[in-house]
Amino acid sequence: MLADRKTYSETRFGRVLRISRALADSPVYRAALYVFLAGNTFYFALAGTPSKALDAAAWLILLALFEIEGRFPHWISGGRRRATIHVLRVIAAAGVLVATVAYALEEDVLDAINAVLWIAVVILLEAEVRLPRWVARARAAFIGIAVLLYGALAVLVVLWGAAGLWFDAYDAALWLIAFATLELDVGGARLRLGPGHPTEQKETHGFPP
Repeated sequence: MLADRKTYSETRFGRVLRISRALADSPVYRAALYVFLAGNTFYFALAGTPSKALDAAAWLILLALFEIEGRFPHWISGGRRRATIHVLRVIAAAGVLVATVAYALEEDVLDAINAVLWIAVVILLEAEVRLPRWVARARAAFIGIAVLLYGALAVLVVLWGAAGLWFDAYDAALWLIAFATLELDVGGARLRLGPGHPTEQKETHGFPP
């Protein structure tokens, strides 16, 4: 009986995962996601604080760069393209750090916590992309940390909603969806490329220079 329940649960989870990956691969879905995120960024630029506008714009750039690396690894194999992506990433990361410090100085507690949690999520994603063998060896710990981080981010969505800050709650929920899509991309790309792909050989070199 327990074995049947386990089989049923695994089958249902596999079905949900397949549907989620199919949705994540849909060009319409991805385009809509970027349109909504860009709309939020535009709103913060017009009606939000400078720190919120900077934060939203920097994260939008980082998300796009992660997606390019995850979906088009061969396209960015050239030196100039990869160098351009690294420069853009450094600029966007600097924007995120500046916004995080600004939140702390403004005593915007929820946004400051949110920013720190997302930085931790990006560190995990970087490890998953750059050091897949290391992540595989510590898979249980990696998943546990990811669950805690995403769970904490979901709690912030609830807190913003409870405080009546509906747009902030909506924006935070949208970013959770965006990075869940990116997680599916990272896992799917690794499965497509296989263990022999050069991406996995970067483990010995760590982060790119």
